[in-house]
Amino acid sequence: MTTPQDVALMRVLAQLLAGPPAPGPAGAVHRLTAVQGQDFRGAVTSVALRTEGRRREDVLGALDDGTVVRSWPMRGTLHLLLAEDLPWMLELLGPRALAGLAARRAALELTDTDAERARELVVGALAGGRRLSRAALLAAIADGGVATTGQRGYHLLWFLAQTGTLCLGPTEEGEQQFVLLEEWVRTPRRLEREEALGELALRYFRGHGPATVADLVRWAGSTVRDVRAGVAVAGDRLARIDVEGTEHLLDPATPDLLAAHRDEARAVRLLPGFDEFVLGYADRSAVLDPEFAERICPGRNGVFAPTVVAGGRVAGTWRWTGTGRRRVATPSLFTEDAGLASAVPELAEALP
Repeated sequence: MTTPQDVALMRVLAQLLAGPPAPGPAGAVHRLTAVQGQDFRGAVTSVALRTEGRRREDVLGALDDGTVVRSWPMRGTLHLLLAEDLPWMLELLGPRALAGLAARRAALELTDTDAERARELVVGALAGGRRLSRAALLAAIADGGVATTGQRGYHLLWFLAQTGTLCLGPTEEGEQQFVLLEEWVRTPRRLEREEALGELALRYFRGHGPATVADLVRWAGSTVRDVRAGVAVAGDRLARIDVEGTEHLLDPATPDLLAAHRDEARAVRLLPGFDEFVLGYADRSAVLDPEFAERICPGRNGVFAPTVVAGGRVAGTWRWTGTGRRRVATPSLFTEDAGLASAVPELAEALP
């Protein structure tokens, strides 16, 4: 039996927020398999926090050199992931993300012919190693006769990324540029379906565990059947523990990490919004009291606030107030704690 408190602390360590960090961005991204990427700036911070150097420029460098990309590998949601992993993840998880495509396209008054015409235009605009901003790429599509107004443009770019034509790679003046996946991802991994299911299960539970089958189903937008098949392929490379009657899976090395780094795992830390420590699970109760769920995602609108974590649990949120030299990080804690509140400004200034 393992307590929920130890589950929380082991997740801190499995996610490289304490204990030995990754040598660089590629190692951090590989550990988590995919990192929530809706907020690009926050995603860069999330990766940098898990690296030895804790430098944003290292993460941006990994994007610029093609080691890491940003795309929609699963759930129709942006993530950072290793470039080599994007093709097999799209093949494994993309079909479920495309469910309901016909209804959405009808609502947008787009046709399949429009989407394929957009693909032709995008390939023509980017072929030969060219790269374009979102605005420039949408302009190329519109100039070719396909409407991009309203939500049409986002839908087309998402669809073309989800079906393996596009991804987001290098940055220019702080904005990521679209590139052709086939040209940008130079050494794609190719996995048979069973191997891919096993890889997904092994990597998720190593980087997020202790976690449940239901957690991976939710995180990947997969099915219970596929996740269980992947767990079977992973076999004894994963450990199993009982948490209040529910089986959790994890890297066999994680309990030893907790024994060696418990105090560090309990330390106060700040995380950006959308961090995997919060979003990487269907059931967040081990790290977040359900009573405060709406405090980190007001109105359940899908926008997750930056969080204060203490003792392995989310203790509140924080935000920047003021500008320039008067900028300061202001906490909003779930329960009054003067000592914890006073630590937040300095911790925020130290974030990458």
